[in-house]
Amino acid sequence: MADYVGSESVSSEASGGLALDRRRMFQMAALLGGSLAMGERALAAPVALPSRGAPGMARIGSNEYWEGPVPDAVAAVREVTPHCNYYDPDGECDALIKLVASMEKVPVDHVVPWAGSTSPLVRSVLGMCSPERGLVTANPTFEVAWTTAEYMGVPLVKVPLRASDQAHDVRAMVAANPKAGLFYICNPNNPTGSLTPKEDIAWLLANKPAGSIVLLDEAYLHFSEAESGMDFVRSGADVVILRTFSKIFGMAGMRMGLSIGRPELLEKLMMADGHVLMGQLPVPALVCATASLKRPDLIAARRTLTARTRATTAEFLRGRGFKVLPSEANMLMVDWGRPAAPIKAAFEARGVVIGRSWTIWPTMSRITIGSPAEMQRFCAAVDPILRA
Repeated sequence: MADYVGSESVSSEASGGLALDRRRMFQMAALLGGSLAMGERALAAPVALPSRGAPGMARIGSNEYWEGPVPDAVAAVREVTPHCNYYDPDGECDALIKLVASMEKVPVDHVVPWAGSTSPLVRSVLGMCSPERGLVTANPTFEVAWTTAEYMGVPLVKVPLRASDQAHDVRAMVAANPKAGLFYICNPNNPTGSLTPKEDIAWLLANKPAGSIVLLDEAYLHFSEAESGMDFVRSGADVVILRTFSKIFGMAGMRMGLSIGRPELLEKLMMADGHVLMGQLPVPALVCATASLKRPDLIAARRTLTARTRATTAEFLRGRGFKVLPSEANMLMVDWGRPAAPIKAAFEARGVVIGRSWTIWPTMSRITIGSPAEMQRFCAAVDPILRA
C-alpha cells in the first residue's frame, strides 16, 4: 500500500476525506483525466473494434446498446448543434437537472450531471475513502472502483457474490471492513446482470459503519423491472446513486451521466474542479439526455426487446450444455468450461467481438445482448468454435 507522507499535504477536509501530498495530487489529476476515466475501454484488452459500418461484425463486448439515441433525442441534437458556439445556449444543463429532479421527486440540489458515470465513480473513491477508511465491493463487479482504490493506496476488499443468487452479500461486505468509507453496489451488477434485493441494501444502510457511504450504481437499472433505490435518497440516507445514458439510452459515445444524493455528499465528488466541469458539459449530450427521458415508452420497448433477445440467447447456450447465469441487464455470463481468453480470440477471428472474463471466473465470458441479428451471428459461431 502506498504511503501518504510528505511535507506539503492537503488536509482531509479540503480533499473531501483523502489526505494527499502534492505528488498524489498530480496522480489524482492524471487518474481523473487519463485512461482510467474511459471505463470499459480502458479495462478491456487492446482490440481493434469494428467500425459501425463493418459488414458482418457483431459488436457485443462492451455493454453498449446496439441502437443509437431515440429519434426525438437525435432531432434535439440536430436542432441544437448549430448553436454550440455557446457553452449553454438555452440553459440545457439546468433543464436536465430540473427534469431529473421532477421525475425522481428529489430537490434540484440533489442532482449533478457528469460526462458519463465513470468520473463520479472514480471521484467517490477519492472523496470518501482514505488510507484508514477503505473500499468494499462485490467480486466480480465493474473494476473501475478497484483500479482507483489500488492506484490511490486505499484498502480494498472484494467480497464474492452470494452463491445462491449472485446478489451482493451485504452482511459479508460489512464484516469485511468495519472501518470502510465506501460500499460500492452495482445493481444490476456488471458483469452478471444480477439484482441485489432492495431490502438487502436497506440492511446495509442500517448496519454499515458510521460515516460511511453506499454508492449505488444503477447504470443498468432500466433494463430490469427492479425498483430504484431512490427512496433512500429521498429519506436522506447516506447513499449516492449513479446513472448513465450510455446503456439503454444508446448514448455511450456522447458521455452523459448523473449523480443523485444529498448535496453534502455530492460535494465530495466535486473536489477542486467538479463545479467547473459541470459547467462544461457538451450541449448535444445534455439535450439528447433530456429528450430521451421524455420518451419512457421507447425505453420500455428497448427493455422488452432486450429481455426477449437475452432469453433466446440464454436458452440456446443452455441447450448446448453451457452454464449461463440469470441476468436482468443487457449481458450474460456464460461458462465455457475452459479458459475464456482463447475463446474470445476465436470469436473475434469470426467477426464477433465478445466481452472479457474476470479473474475470479477465468472460464466465463460476458456477452453483451446486441440486436437480434447480432445475437444470431454470435449463436451461429458457438458450435464451430467450441467443437473445433
